[in-house]
Amino acid sequence: MRHKLIAAFLTLVSFCTAQTLTPPKAETDAQNVVAKMNASLSLYSLDQFFLTRRIGGSSWSGDGKQVVVVTNLSGRNNLWLVPAEGGWPQQLTVSEQRQSQPAWAPNGSWIAYQSDYDGNEQWDLFLVSPVNGEVVQLTRTPEISEESPAWSPNSRDIAFLVKPKTSSSAEVAIYNVLSRKSHNLTANTPPNLSNDDPIWSPDGKQIAYTQEDAGGRDSNVFVVDVASATSTKLTPHEGEKNFHATAWSPDGKQLLLTSDAENGFENVALLDVATKKLDWLTHEKWNVRSGQFAPGGQSLTWEANIEGNSDVYLYDVLTRKATKLALPVGVNLTAGAATAFSKDGSRILYEHSGPTAANDLWIYSRTTRQSKQLTHSMSAALNPNDLVTPHLVHYPSRDGKFTISAWAYMPYNIGRNNTYPAIVYVHGGPASQQMNDFNPFIQYILNQGYIVIVPNYRGSSGYGETFKRANVMDMGGQDLQDVFAAADFIQKTGYVDPKKLIVMGRSYGGYMTMMAVTKDPDKWAAGVAVVPFVNWFTEVQSEDASLQASDKATMGDPEKNKALWEDRSPINFVDKIKAPLILIAGGNDPRCPKTEAQQVADAIKKRGGTVQLKIYEDEGHVFGRNEDVLDHYKRISDFLKVQVPSPGCGCELMQ
Repeated sequence: MRHKLIAAFLTLVSFCTAQTLTPPKAETDAQNVVAKMNASLSLYSLDQFFLTRRIGGSSWSGDGKQVVVVTNLSGRNNLWLVPAEGGWPQQLTVSEQRQSQPAWAPNGSWIAYQSDYDGNEQWDLFLVSPVNGEVVQLTRTPEISEESPAWSPNSRDIAFLVKPKTSSSAEVAIYNVLSRKSHNLTANTPPNLSNDDPIWSPDGKQIAYTQEDAGGRDSNVFVVDVASATSTKLTPHEGEKNFHATAWSPDGKQLLLTSDAENGFENVALLDVATKKLDWLTHEKWNVRSGQFAPGGQSLTWEANIEGNSDVYLYDVLTRKATKLALPVGVNLTAGAATAFSKDGSRILYEHSGPTAANDLWIYSRTTRQSKQLTHSMSAALNPNDLVTPHLVHYPSRDGKFTISAWAYMPYNIGRNNTYPAIVYVHGGPASQQMNDFNPFIQYILNQGYIVIVPNYRGSSGYGETFKRANVMDMGGQDLQDVFAAADFIQKTGYVDPKKLIVMGRSYGGYMTMMAVTKDPDKWAAGVAVVPFVNWFTEVQSEDASLQASDKATMGDPEKNKALWEDRSPINFVDKIKAPLILIAGGNDPRCPKTEAQQVADAIKKRGGTVQLKIYEDEGHVFGRNEDVLDHYKRISDFLKVQVPSPGCGCELMQ
């Protein structure tokens, strides 16, 4: 039972300014969504788009002269070093297995990172020397995942998360680099809770961490004493509210955190560790997430997500004024493992992506207020002028409860003559969001003459807690209706052939694809489901234990809610499917096991339906090998061009 005398434990001190963020104008009339003309438009191959590389985690060197970054320049997600002043990157690790979350020791001696095996998400911890590339494997536990490495200030210990494969809860542990021994700081976390994001205090005596419930609706910030392994809750509260710490102040007296406790939207606050008082720095009705303190503590960062565009702000602690950094429109996020700030505080490491710009690392100079691009991921074969910037559109949900935000992408040079195919592209999560960023497949398929609309249906993040929780105990219900409404909206533009509607999605979006083709089978000309699940019962039996807890928290008990689970399992309605389908799965996927795609493919084939299935046995939920990424999108592209050809695609494939 939660404490009722909240005032005795947690005082909310609000010095925040009034709401200041202004959203961009969204188009509500489909007739105003117009395709542009481009007289010099070039047609590109799929390969040319997927020459674009991906950027992952990053970390500053202690001296601020280099940055380590995960990128797939070599075809695998390995660690590379990039000079902070710019220059040619140097490959540091060479491995067939994907690597992530690099963290550079403060003394510069080692870089910690994690790696799994063929995408199975059973992570082990490693060290690599930034000088000679020597790799040391710290853990070798096939049935236990160790992840999220974070260095102590003295570079002797690494805090990390440890989770047995059979457990739904991750615990906080530390690994001593000298003795090569580890021990847990937390233990016996209840199965409906899990711990995340360990952050060392500046003196190395404490670690802050966040403990979240399986449904993602409630979380608290704790501090654990390293010597005694005693944890203290800093954010006791009533009801379901989220608190997530992101940084200590340099004096160790405050924690910078993100919370929805103030108004149901993520906002930024400072938490006094001794008094547990909160000082709210923002009071927005958009999601604002805390970042880190600059060295010295005079300033800090946060990110504001407004309708899928993200901006970075620098906040002056003394004057209580925030300044938006002058960065390009799109998705701008602070980067770096422990901090985005260089050691001297003069530079900020960040990622930028936009619809016509692949995600890359940049460095912002606080002195010159200018940015320098560190990585160059975009394929040189592409002319950015041939890429499409989407329209931000709004439409009412079918039940009238919400305004749904979506991105509508219109190919160049198409006529308003109701002849073009349209893809309703459903993002995963579901508590995720389609941002205004670069998607190589979307840009390719636009180049081939396909219209695309990407709805942020109810259950998506970015629009407050009420909206994010609106599909709890209703997965595949009204959120699916929001997807159908996206198809309705895009048809009203006058460009779309209503007989050429395609539904496509990955992960939960793959599930929604399968729900769409079973619940409204006459609407769709084709379906594309990538790493989907199709049966709530078998999904829960086969997936990772933490995901089992999450699914039960969002869809209830499979026995008590049996009727709901049956109604929301597309496998039970395979006989309704009319559209041809292509299914893609990863052989080591712990989230949506390959048996989910296999069972629906078998059922469709048994009925004589049209279905293609491809399982990549050396991949997990997120594909890590460039050749597999390219191959599965090539299969999807060929499938669409045969089943639902576009008059503007410049191709004449015959079935």
